Amino acid sequence: MAEIAAFARVKRPVVSTWRRRHPDFPAAVSENSGRPLFDGTRVAEWLIASGLGNADPTELRSELALFGIIALQERFTPWQLVETLGSLLCLRRLDRGRPLTDGTNGPLSDADADDEALWSAVLRRAERIDEEDDFVLRELHALDATAAPLVRLAEDLVEAAYDERGAYEWLLAARSRLGLDSLAADAVAPELRRLLTQLTDLRIRLQRGESLTLADPHARAGDLLAALLDDTDDRESVKVLAADPDERLARITRRRLLLAGVDELDLDVQTGPDLEERLADPDLVVTQLPYRPGEGRSVLAALAEVERVADLLRPGCTALVLGPAAALVDTLKDTEASQLRSALLRGNVVESVIALPGGVLPFRPGYRPALWTLTRGPVPEAEGKVLLADISSEQLTADVRVRLAEDVLLFRAEGFEALDGHEPRYGRVVPVAVLDRAFGGPLTPPAPPASAIWSDQVKERPALIAEAEARLERATADNRTYEEERGPYRGGVLRRDGLLPPRTTLGKLITGRRVSKLPGHRIDDRHLVADGHHSVLGPEEITGERPVGVRRIDRLVLATEYDRVALTEPGDVVYTLTPRLGLYVDHDGFSVVAFPARVLRVNRDAARPLTPRVLAALLGAARGTARSPSAVRAARRIEDYQLPDLDPDEVLRFDALLAETERRERLLRAQAYALSESRSLTIAGLADGTLTLADPPPTRRVNRP
Repeated sequence: MAEIAAFARVKRPVVSTWRRRHPDFPAAVSENSGRPLFDGTRVAEWLIASGLGNADPTELRSELALFGIIALQERFTPWQLVETLGSLLCLRRLDRGRPLTDGTNGPLSDADADDEALWSAVLRRAERIDEEDDFVLRELHALDATAAPLVRLAEDLVEAAYDERGAYEWLLAARSRLGLDSLAADAVAPELRRLLTQLTDLRIRLQRGESLTLADPHARAGDLLAALLDDTDDRESVKVLAADPDERLARITRRRLLLAGVDELDLDVQTGPDLEERLADPDLVVTQLPYRPGEGRSVLAALAEVERVADLLRPGCTALVLGPAAALVDTLKDTEASQLRSALLRGNVVESVIALPGGVLPFRPGYRPALWTLTRGPVPEAEGKVLLADISSEQLTADVRVRLAEDVLLFRAEGFEALDGHEPRYGRVVPVAVLDRAFGGPLTPPAPPASAIWSDQVKERPALIAEAEARLERATADNRTYEEERGPYRGGVLRRDGLLPPRTTLGKLITGRRVSKLPGHRIDDRHLVADGHHSVLGPEEITGERPVGVRRIDRLVLATEYDRVALTEPGDVVYTLTPRLGLYVDHDGFSVVAFPARVLRVNRDAARPLTPRVLAALLGAARGTARSPSAVRAARRIEDYQLPDLDPDEVLRFDALLAETERRERLLRAQAYALSESRSLTIAGLADGTLTLADPPPTRRVNRP
């Protein structure tokens, strides 16, 4: 049942609810250690027919095939599963899409086919089609007829993905789930993959009618090359060169590129460190330098690899190299490494240097990557210059990716001088001569981007500071006026003589009808907006994690979708025990309380009435309200919270004191906010060099008698 939940992309209890509420839910077919087991095909058909769950029908079919593959892990290693299924899919493509379950003596039905006959037919077909063992033969020869179920699973994958390429890409996307972490260790985040694709400008080049050769001398499983081919449908105009020292990975890449639509004659994947350049000179090189652990990582070796990539480029050709920031961006302490990096910069081949954020290689979160783009023979406006960009402190979102790619592509095409004042959003264009004089210095922008310095926000900074100073002056004057009218703060607190006030509990107050407890309401997040008519108060607002008023709901939606929801009244105390005790007095009312938050309403007509402020203050000070970090629920119910039962006169005096402290806090908070805003704007302006400080005014002397 846990697998069904993962299958349908729901929580585990949802499956139990389906079994209880839907009589047509598939019955269990057997048990394993007391756990019910279900027929996967029937479950998938039920989910598709009922429309329940959060998985697309196509994904359900693919997931069903994956569960079948995982079930064979006791019989085959993860490598055997990926290699054999990939070979079967490749064989199907080489045989022009002919189903793998077709035997030499007529079609074999999936239910009745003999495993020996089916596997023998597959091997004969592989020996005939892949006679030189370029793609599939050795992987299939390594297994016997026990692998026949994989043939049927390969057909299921094709049926779910509509073609062999989609099936193979889906299989490789699931490599971690199959236990092949080593095969996924070099995978990059989707946004970084899209950034690399944009920076190659492959689609535009092909639209101009060019015939291009792509290359990757460190292909691994071919992720980067497959991402480039995903960006175009014109694969007839593309040749691909690749290499990897690992023969298994080289063959996976070879199969992957063939299934991606590259013609067999336009494809060459070498086992080893060198590309087969006799086929063609590369026009675009995209590569990720091999990962080395920190203790064995060599800055000089990484730069030597970059130099080797640069040597592949002819005039007008481009390369993208993803590697360690320690070699590509950071300060170099080794003289030989500094000389090599300076030589690369002076060679007028380095186009841009980009410091990337951590986490863009998901399996290596502690690895700091950087990206170099190389162009042989840049446009005259870009000669002798390098674009330095640093997004290491930002998240690589789609917006950041698009803007960064535009910066690099515009610099590559025309240089910024010819673009009517266009400035990069994420970096600076720096002369190579300046970097060469620094010799081994960091390749990071020497200052914030010019576009940031001259942005409207920066231009308005002095005016914003002046406004904050004016607000501070007004808030100070309001505070001074209030103190002149009311005098200094005095709480009038005395030590109590005599007996302590009797104790009561919130539960007794509720039973005595002095306080009413009202429920919260379950609100769908889809109905929450920023400009609705009613504020929504949930645990985040009550505990201060989110400002009150950010989440709102429209009155029409409230009336049509939540006909039983009651709004708060002015003075209601809204509380939550999850994730911790939080109390909020809703002085204005007309809000919607979102579960698990609830409402306490004071009965002002009671014999010994409380006020909302006093009730919230006493509950907040109650003992034993904290929760142990390991506890899943609060130590006690709120009804069990003890508080003193104050006399009505003392309640009124306490309420007046609380109201006075709230007013004074608001006045002081206005001063603090204005001073904080002025301070942060001033620091930002001095940090990026756009502001300076005037001479201080002369100090006025005060003559005291």
